This record gives sequence, structure tokens and C-alpha cells, in this order.
Amino acid sequence: MTDVGYHVSHEQFAPSDLLEWVRRADERGFDHALASDHFHPWSERQGESGFVWSWLGSAMEATGMTFGTVNAPGYRYHPAIVAQGAATLREMYPGRFWLAVGSGQLLNEGITGTDWPIKRERNARLEECAEIMRRLWDGEDVIHHGRIDVERATLYSRPETPPPLFGAALSEETAAWLAEWADGMITIGTPDHEDDANRIESFNKKAPEKPVYLKAQHSYAEDEDGALEGAYDQWRTNCVPGTVTQELRTPEDYDELAERIDREDVEENVRVSADLDDHLAWLEADLEHDVDRVFVHNVNTNQPAFIDAFGADVLPSFG
Repeated sequence: MTDVGYHVSHEQFAPSDLLEWVRRADERGFDHALASDHFHPWSERQGESGFVWSWLGSAMEATGMTFGTVNAPGYRYHPAIVAQGAATLREMYPGRFWLAVGSGQLLNEGITGTDWPIKRERNARLEECAEIMRRLWDGEDVIHHGRIDVERATLYSRPETPPPLFGAALSEETAAWLAEWADGMITIGTPDHEDDANRIESFNKKAPEKPVYLKAQHSYAEDEDGALEGAYDQWRTNCVPGTVTQELRTPEDYDELAERIDREDVEENVRVSADLDDHLAWLEADLEHDVDRVFVHNVNTNQPAFIDAFGADVLPSFG
């Protein structure tokens, strides 16, 4: 199996198209997939966001790939329901499903009308949710009263082994904290490996034996203009610096803030190139820096061409 996976972007594409493309990725040599779990897209230009838990069953039946998703339990999802969904997929497809959890963004979690806590409180709620899910996977009759309430919950359909529970980190501080309780870490890969390396180092200092996954933003097209313009159109809302985006409520809010982002900003956040050798070099560098698996997110809209090109000219280097 390769150490390179395909990112399934539910914000950008219809679920039916993504099912077709994940089949294609499987056929072209991708062994792993990471699927996003959001209620809203990051931009009105993207304009999608299918329900990943419905989609995952179809995708896992249609392919032989492993799958993971990043979820924010404790707001629009109760952790007992997340634990049930993850256990069902893992029982049906042994060893092929893993779960990551993060503290979330108001864009997605605010739809239930919940008060949006500060980051420290969101982290505390996240760790509490992780504990509840693990107890359910262990077969306990769970009673819990805290930030989250659980009353006499027992998970009857359980896999032979529970899903690995990763944590999502965007900062060195979060990475170090995750190392204390998560089974692994997933973080973001950028053109400049320095920030990525710092987060990975913070995690590895406390948990050197635990795996690290990377979701890397790439933009591939047949020419340089197409690679850059596609990234600028689709992904500039995700290039806004700082933590302010965690507090935005609607895709329109993201689009408004992204008006300040230019193409140079995009190139600092997305690996933009029409040269497959560049993409190969970026991925090789990732895997040389204590990263166990990289999920390539081609933020451009040309998914079939990207899958075919990477399958033919990039993935063989990692076989």
C-alpha cells in the first residue's frame, strides 16, 4: 500500500460525483481516502456539502480503500451517535475506518443554535467526547454528566477493534495537547514545511510512537495559470490567516473576508504547480518529516484529470 491518499472534498462536489471519483482513485492506485464532514461549504462558489456518514457506506462498499473523516463531536453531533456510526462502519469493513476529532468551526456547528465557546472550552469538550466514545467502543454502559450528558448508553454493535481516534491540530499548542490522549494526529500540509514540521515536532516530543497524518492542499492543472486560478477561485477562503475563521457563521462571511486574499497568499497556503515533479517532491518531503500518511487535496475542480495524472506519474514512486 502507498502512503498517499485522496481527499474527498464534500464542500466542493456533489456526493454522486465524489463516489465516481473515489472509485476512480481506487482504480488508479490510491489506497486511502479522507472525507470531509461539514454542513456548509467554505464559499458560495463551492456550493456543496453532502452528509458524509451516508456517503461513507456507499464508498466503502464500492472500493477497497481505507477511509477516515474529521468530526467535531459535542455540538451538531452527540458523541454517542458519532461512536455508533464509526463502530458500524468499522464492523462492516474491518480495519478500514478511522476517525479524527477536532474542536470545529461555528460555520458548521452553529446550526443548532448553540453558544459557541472559546477555544479552551471547546478543547475540554472535545476530550470529554473522546472519552465517552472510547467507553462506548469498550462496551460500557455509559452514564456521564458534564459538558455532555449521557444516560445509560450501551453500544451493542461493535467491531472487533475500535476505530483509531486521531485528533486534528492547526497549532503547536493543540498538537502537544493531543499527544496526551489521541491515538494519532492529523494536521495541514503547506508549501512551506516549517509550520508543518513545528506542529509535528510538538506532537512527537510527547508521543513519538503515535502516527501523524497530513492533509496537503495541492492545485494541479495542465498549465500554471489553470493551477493558480483554480486554487484562487476554490480555496482562497481557506487562506485567511489566524483563528478568525473559526468564528464565522456563513459561507458569505468567508467570501467577504477572502476578498482581502490575493494570489500570492494562495500560493503560500496551496502547493500550486502544473509540474507533477513538483507535487512529487512536496509529497516526498512530507514523508521524510515523520509523516506516516499524506492525503492529497487537489483544491482545483479537475478531479478526474488529477486522479489519472497522479495515478500514472506520482503514486508509482510510493508503491
